[in-house]
Amino acid sequence: MRNAIKFTTAVLATGALTLGLTACGSEKGSASSDTSGPLIVAASPTPHAEILTYVKDNLAKKAGLDLEVREFTDYVTPNTATEDGSVGANYFQNQPYLDDFNKKRGTHIVPVVTVHLEPLGLYSHKVKSADALKSGATIAVPNDSVNEARALKLLAANGIITLKDGVGNEATPADITKNPKNLEFKELEAAQTPRSLDDVDAAVINGNYALEADLSPAKDALVSESPKGNPYGNFLAVKKGAENDPRVAKLAKLLTSAEVRKFIEDKYDGAVIPSF
Repeated sequence: MRNAIKFTTAVLATGALTLGLTACGSEKGSASSDTSGPLIVAASPTPHAEILTYVKDNLAKKAGLDLEVREFTDYVTPNTATEDGSVGANYFQNQPYLDDFNKKRGTHIVPVVTVHLEPLGLYSHKVKSADALKSGATIAVPNDSVNEARALKLLAANGIITLKDGVGNEATPADITKNPKNLEFKELEAAQTPRSLDDVDAAVINGNYALEADLSPAKDALVSESPKGNPYGNFLAVKKGAENDPRVAKLAKLLTSAEVRKFIEDKYDGAVIPSF
C-alpha cells in the first residue's frame, strides 16, 4: 500500500460523505429516483473510479450522460448508499459478494452489466514463491465471507491447502481438510490486507487493493486466479427498480464499449481484464 494515511483519511472522509449524502437525499429526494439530475455512481478508487472517470471525461458528454463519480474505500458503503438512494448506482463488486450482502443486509441491489475481472492474488514481502512459505507461516485473508472463501479457494487451487468437497462461497479456515504447512490465517478487512504484508508471511489481496498498493497482479502475485470461467467479474449495480433508468442504460453501454476495453487493456496490462 502506498501509505497508511491515505486509507485512514479516506475512511474518515467516507463516513462524512455518507452522512452528507443521506442528509442531501432527505432534502431533495434520492439520487436513484430523480432521473433528471446527474447519475451519481459509488466506486472503489482503483480501477473502478478510474474507469468511470475515463468514461466521464471522454465518452459521457457525447452520449448525453451527466455522470458524477464518488469514491469509497470499503465494500459496504457503496451498497448501503445505493440502497438508501444517496447514490444512483455502484461499481465495485461481484455476484457472489452481492448475493451474500443482499442476504445478510436485506438490501435489494441488482447487477446491470459486467465490466471487468480483477484476479485475486497471493503476495508476499518475505518469500518469492508459494513453495517457499515456511511451516507455520501466517497468511492474511479478507474477512468478509465471500472474499475469504475466494481467497481459500485460490490457495486450494494451487495445492497450498485442501478444502472440503463442495464448499461454497462461505468457506472459512474451518473448512480446510489438509494444511501441510500448518498455515495460520489472519482475517482482516479487505482494504487492510496490503498493509499487513510487513507483518505476515503473505496476504491474499483483491485486485483493486493490490493496484492501489503499487502491486502488479500480473507480475508480483505468487499465485493468482485464472480468468477462465471465473464468476467474480465486477459489474455496475443499482437498486432493484432502477435498471431501466435511461442514465443507467447509457452508462452500461459506455462501460462495455470498445473504447473502455482499450482503456482497460492499455492501462492495466493484465491486472484488470475486460469481461465483455
